This record gives sequence, C-alpha cells and structure tokens, in this order.
Amino acid sequence: MRIAILGKPFSDETAPFIQVLFDELVRRKAELYIVDHFKQFISNTIAIPDAVQSFTRGDRLEGVDVVFSIGGDGTLLDSVTYVGAQQIPIMGINTGRLGFLATIPHDSITTALDALYKGRYTIDERALIRVDSDLDVFEGINFGLNEFSVLKRDTSSMIVVHTYIDGEYLNSYWADGLVVATPTGSTGYSLSCGGPLVLPQTGNFVISPVCPHNLNVRPMIVSDRSVISFEVEGRSSSYLASLDSRSVSVDMNVQLAVRRESFTARLIKLHHVNFLSTLRNKLNWGYDKRNVLLG
Repeated sequence: MRIAILGKPFSDETAPFIQVLFDELVRRKAELYIVDHFKQFISNTIAIPDAVQSFTRGDRLEGVDVVFSIGGDGTLLDSVTYVGAQQIPIMGINTGRLGFLATIPHDSITTALDALYKGRYTIDERALIRVDSDLDVFEGINFGLNEFSVLKRDTSSMIVVHTYIDGEYLNSYWADGLVVATPTGSTGYSLSCGGPLVLPQTGNFVISPVCPHNLNVRPMIVSDRSVISFEVEGRSSSYLASLDSRSVSVDMNVQLAVRRESFTARLIKLHHVNFLSTLRNKLNWGYDKRNVLLG
C-alpha cells in the first residue's frame, strides 16, 4: 500500500504513538511519502526508513492509496488542499484537541491500521465549497471543506455584504462579516455565529451573519446547487476573505461568488464512528452532572 503522510508538530508525549505508526507501516511493507516540512520536523525524533520519499504542495500523488493527516482538524483541512481533485481517501489521526474530522485517537493507531488493511471502513464523501472571483485571491487553491467567510479587517467598522442567490437579491448584511458553511463546516465558525448543525450528506450551504447589526437577521439554509455572490462595501478600502484557515486581504472592488466544488473530500470512517456519536462526544450532548452523580 502506498501512503502519503501530512502532519503538524506534536508534543514529546505524542512522539511514541507516532513512532508506533511508522513501525507498523514498515512492518506492513507500506511505501511511504512524507510532506517535506513534516519530514524535517520528525527527522530528529522519529525513526523512519531511508527509502521514504518527500513531496510538496502541488505534487501529483501518483498511485497513493491513502493520505494520513496527523494533527487536528486544521491539519485535515490543509490535507484536503494537498489532495484536491485527486480525491485520495484521507484518514485523520487526532493529536490535537476537538477532532470532529480527525476522529482517530493517537492511542488507537494500531487498531485503525488493522481496520484499514482489512477494509473495515467506509468512505465519507464530503462536499467542498469553491470560490470564484475576478482575481485569483487564493493562489489557485480556491476550494475548502469547512467554510468561506467575508470579514471586516481588524478594528475597522462593520461592513455591508450585499448577497445574491443565483443572481437574485437576498439581503444586505450589516455585520462584522458573513459565513457560508458546508454541512461539514456547520460545526465550526458558523456554529459559533448561531448557525444550525447540518448532517454531512444534506446537500446544503448555511449562510450565517457574524455579529449582525440587525438582530432580526438569522442564519439561513440554502441548496448547495445555488451560486451565492457578494458585493462588499464599507469605510475601509478592503476586507478579509477567508477559506477555511486561509485569509487574504481583498479590495472592495473584487467580485466574489461561491458554489459547490465539482469534486469531494473522501474521509475514511471506521465502522464504529458516525457523525451523531461524534456530536455527542465532542459537544457533550446529553451531559448532565446529575447523571454523573447518579452513576
């Protein structure tokens, strides 16, 4: 099996578990590729085979069967940008905190590898959001898994985001910004703005204003077959456009629109993991200290 590995720096306490991962992959005779910056980080702490090859962003991962994302949800979001239209399945190993997307605990690596090699998993197809603009504001990586946001800069006054759905006027949002989230991103920034949780396969976008001036403006769910376009105005000459964790300053005159991307992110889901159980575990749904006391 050919496996590409992406990751972020981890603590000394996590290093033994990462060593177990590499030892197990070597034992199973996997052909390994490691993204260059992560390979440099682990070179002094983790024993890796001499034959390991490195790659950088933009390289074609020819023949790779699985991508391992070692880190938190942010690392997995970044891994999606490396895979892109190649749609290689991604397995998220969580060395971070929350782990909505990177659902495999770092102390369960051996169990996860057994499931992977025995085919005891499913592929969870996740919709991506695509940004179209009259300038290449995201340097060719104009898609994301979680959300697209239009935000005011720093301490500047609020902005007005004139929003259209399939060319028809929806609303002018007087706010600190506007978030358009995928179902996957409904558990992220959109949720903190009061947006609803949406099941991953529902085929929707969630439009959520950020700190709106008019309190009767509420989040809205629309079909992800729609094209949502924006015109932004404000006292500043620019605003921030954010795509997952990537933010750029954009001139007020730049035209932006979002739609569903033509390809998907393919996440590996082990059979004992599902979205509803993740919600309960990560958001402490149903947690009541009275139940703890009774137990």
